[in-house]
Formats: sequence, C-alpha cells, structure tokens
Amino acid sequence: MSQPITLKDHEKDARLVRRRVLVGIVFVLLLIGVLIARMYYLQVVQYEHHSTLSENNRVHVQPIPPNRGLIFDRTGKIIADNRPSFSLTVTRERAGDWRQVLDGVVEVLELSAEERELFEKRVLQGRRPFEPVPIMYELSEEQIARIAVNQFRLPGVEVAAQLVRHYPQGAHFAHSVGYVGRINEAELKKVDPVNYSGTHHIGKTGIEKFYEDQLHGQVGYEEVETNARGRVLRVLKRTDPIPGKDLTLTLDLDLQEAAEEALAGRRGAIVALQPATGEVLAMVSQPSFNPNLFVTGISFKDYGELRDSIDRPLFNRVLRGLYPPGSTIKPMMAVAGLDAGVITPKTKVFDPGYFQLPNVKHKYRNWNRGGDGSVDLELAIARSNDTYFYDMAHKLGVDRMHDYMTRFGIGQRVSLDMFEEAAGLMPSREWKRARYRQAWYPGETVILGIGQGYMQATPLQLAQATALMATRGKWIRPHLARRIEGELPVDPEPLPDIELQDSRYWDYAVNGMEQVMHGRRGTARKVGDTSLYRIAGKSGTAQVVAIRQGERYDSEALAERHRDHALFVAFAPVENPQIAVAVMVENGESGSGVAAPVAKQVMDAWLLDENGQLKVEYAPAQVAGDEQP
Repeated sequence: MSQPITLKDHEKDARLVRRRVLVGIVFVLLLIGVLIARMYYLQVVQYEHHSTLSENNRVHVQPIPPNRGLIFDRTGKIIADNRPSFSLTVTRERAGDWRQVLDGVVEVLELSAEERELFEKRVLQGRRPFEPVPIMYELSEEQIARIAVNQFRLPGVEVAAQLVRHYPQGAHFAHSVGYVGRINEAELKKVDPVNYSGTHHIGKTGIEKFYEDQLHGQVGYEEVETNARGRVLRVLKRTDPIPGKDLTLTLDLDLQEAAEEALAGRRGAIVALQPATGEVLAMVSQPSFNPNLFVTGISFKDYGELRDSIDRPLFNRVLRGLYPPGSTIKPMMAVAGLDAGVITPKTKVFDPGYFQLPNVKHKYRNWNRGGDGSVDLELAIARSNDTYFYDMAHKLGVDRMHDYMTRFGIGQRVSLDMFEEAAGLMPSREWKRARYRQAWYPGETVILGIGQGYMQATPLQLAQATALMATRGKWIRPHLARRIEGELPVDPEPLPDIELQDSRYWDYAVNGMEQVMHGRRGTARKVGDTSLYRIAGKSGTAQVVAIRQGERYDSEALAERHRDHALFVAFAPVENPQIAVAVMVENGESGSGVAAPVAKQVMDAWLLDENGQLKVEYAPAQVAGDEQP
C-alpha cells in the first residue's frame, strides 16, 4: 500500500525545481554573456578587419591594361598599331569546375579537341584565379551570339572587347620590328606582376622585345562595386593607365619595298645604313613571314609549315646569318696593311695566278687562274686580286689582322638595339687553341686575307664595316629606333673611332673601291657604268662547299643550295656618302653579277627622285671655285 504524499515531499520537489531553474538561468546568462562578448570582439575589437573583408566582398579592384605604343617608319607610316577585337575570357574563381565549363565552350562553338587542349593550357597559365584569362581571340558575330544564348551554362565565361596588336605591313618588317605574343610562364616570372596585371601579350622578337618597357606603358585600376554573383554594379574609383610610348623607326617603308623587289624572291639579306647617323634605312631577310599569325596564337599547322620550310622564313639572315665575308673585306684589309706598314699605295705584287708560302708547294689560287701580272693596291681592290691579299695577309700576320678587323666590327655585336644579333667570328691564335686545341698555321693566315677560313660575319656587320669606310672610321652603332616619344636613343657604350697613322690611307682604299665600279678593269664596272653617281663598292663570294686543290668551281656539278653565296658591299655617293649597303644572295654565285645589281637598285631607290635624277640634297658638295654642272 502506497504511502501518502507529505508536505515535506512537496518542499523537496520545489527546491529541486528551483535549483534546476537557477542552473538554467545561469547557463542562459553565461551563453548570453559569451554572445555579447563575441559580438563586442567582432564589432568593436576587430571592427577594422571585418569591415575590410566586407568591403572586399563588395568592392573589387580591376586592372586596366595600357594601350601599347604605336610604331612608325621614319616618314610616319604606321608599322604596328592596335585594333579592337572581341575575345573569350574565363575566370577560374567564378567558373567552379572550369574544365567542365571549357567542355561547354567547345560544345557551344563546335570546336576541335586540339583547341580544347589549347584552352586548358591558356587557363593554367593564368596568373591568379580571380583574373579573367583570354582563351580565344577574334570572335565572330555568330560565336558571340552563341555564347550569349548559352551564358547560363557557362559561368565565369565572358566576351570582352580589347585592343590587340596588328601589323598592317604584314611580312615587310617581320624580322626587324618582330611581333608580340602571349606571355608564357618563363616570361611571367621576369615581368613586374603589378604592371602586367591584365596584360596578356609581350614583345617576343625584334624591336617589340627590345623596347618592351617603353612600348608597354603603366597599368591603371578601377574600383568596382559588385553583387553576390560578381556582376559590376558601378565604378567607384578609376586610375587611368599610362599608354606605352610611340616609337619612330629609322626604317623607310618605300626603301624596304624597293629592296625586297630587288631581291626578286631570292633567298638573301639586304641592309642599308645611313653612314653619318648609323640609322638603318632598310633591313630585309627573305623569305619572311606574316607576324600577325603569332599575335593571338599561331595554329599548329601554320607554325609547322614555317618551322619545317627548307627556306627558313623564321631565320633572320641579317642578324643571325653567319657567312664568310669573302672579298668584301679586302678594302678593310688594305687599310690594315697600310696602317701596319706592311704595304704602301705603290707596293706591287706579281700575280702568276697563285700564291705560295716560302718553301711550301701548296698553291693558293687567284680567282683569275691566268693571273693579273703586276698589281698595285688600287688595282688589287678593283680586280679583287687574291694573290695580292694572300701576300699582304702573310706579311701582316693573324694577330694584327685580328686587331684591325675587330675594330671594324668583325667578330663582335655592332648594333645598338638589335638583341638577336650574332657576334660572328674573327679567329685568333687564342681562339683556335681554346676551340680546337691546335696551333695556328701560316696557311690559315693566308686565306684569312681574302675573307675565307674561320672568319664569319653577318650582313649587318659587313654593312657597318662599309659605313666605317665611308665615314673614315667614325663609329656610330647601327640602330632601328629614331625617336622614342620624341627622344633620341642613347648609346651607353660607344665604340672608339678607328684612328690611323695617316688619314690618307682611307682614301687609297676607297679609291680602289671606286675603281671596282668605275675603273676600266673593275669587277662591277657594268653596274657602275649605268650609275648617275659615283659608287665605292666591293664584290665577294662565300664558299658553301670546299673545292679541292687544283679543281675548278663547276656550278653545273653542284646542287643549287651548294653553290657559292653572292656578296656585295657599297656606299654612295663617294663624295658625300648617304647610304651604305650590304647584300647577300644565298647561292647567288656572282657578287658582281648578281648581288651588285641588287645593291645598285637599292641605292637608286634612296638617292634618285621620281624623275630618275640625283636628289639635290644628296648631290656632292661643291668646292669653292668649281663650276656648277
């Protein structure tokens, strides 16, 4: 039988309830205290931190890439400009599964698997996940419409308008101006990440690369307010970018076209300089290529065709082509021989058609196997007599030849703003010992005297050596930039002028060059006879394959690409030099017959007016008392 509930039991239960209520109240108060403390910590103590985070969620800073500087020729004709283009961009942070998004893009635009692979590669090269990365350029109106219709399936994908580089002259200046292309990972590590925010292209070759800092400009910014989906609501603040500096080149479009026409589709190189200033008037390497193919990404097919072509259109023959200079360096060798005292202007050598070292049976043949008889310096240059220069080289020696030829720029980089230039080679005893671990032989000195053997030079170096003959040794580095936003380029390391013991030595060598063109026995007199002005020139050939002792050069027995290269250097007018030219025609064989007419055609384009008469400003200076023609 249950016992009755007493008053004492009620009081006990009431105390238990009160204790539980009290504990609950205390617990609730503690929780409220913690919440108040946390709220105070977040709202007061860390106010600035969370205010910044909140602002960052609402306000974004977007880079504004600067417009790239324009490039003009010396007359103001546009060589490189910027034109609007619609591109497709992907922002990884907003795309979610961006690889799946790329699949959607390929499906919507009906693209190939190769293009899908290229898109992924471009996205992975993007610097930061919140920055839009262009994956496709030059969108058509139909492609833009397809993207707009399927926008709901493609988060993080946008069509953006931007300026891209364009070369309206096409292949004319591909090897001098160069081109821009997409920034790769290696370049990304070298550039300023702040200044290149939003920039996806950089100079790859030529002037575009050398003057990248000047052409690029300074990045700008704008602070924009966005909604939760990242859509821009309004612009809060804007700092305009500073455009890149415009660049005016020394090149002349009309002369460039005339030089290309003179080559007539043959493989080769032409350089035309203004001797007094070092300005490069024309720079042709043929065949060439269209640089616009590289700006937004060249296709595998197009690049394969350029890369694998036997004619090597991507190879810059002016700056990278190394050829034995042949007889073109004989005037410089003559200056060296005169200044060193091993010959005089009256020194004569009897030429039986060959030269022999003392007590050596080997015969070093003259190109004229019958010989030229008694030859002095002027006739030796005019006739390009090998025997005379064999003899002089033997007397001069390799050490002095090396010293003089390097002063003319052979074997060293001579340009101011052409970083791709090869140094060439002017051999020496020390070089051969280091390269082959062999001694230098007297026979190597002999053939060095006619520009053969180990000696190698670029067409640009030959043009500069010729310009030094025209200016009597005044050194001004060849350069392509004429003005950078109105400012002149500066040579940080000018080379010393060539000082001779007697300045008349220049005249003796130049007289020989003039006789090449206008003398009765000159090797290029047929070209010189048609000229309205006096030309100082020198022809040459560069062997591609060696000819055995006693054998004759047989053009018909050789494959076309094994035939000699044709070389020619010249400056004009002799009395008032305005242009120096170097021409190299690959496998052209005859310097005087093939390369000389090309050089003459280039000089005519520069020196003659539209009526075919010598321009007044280029006429020889009149001496007081002379009658006007």
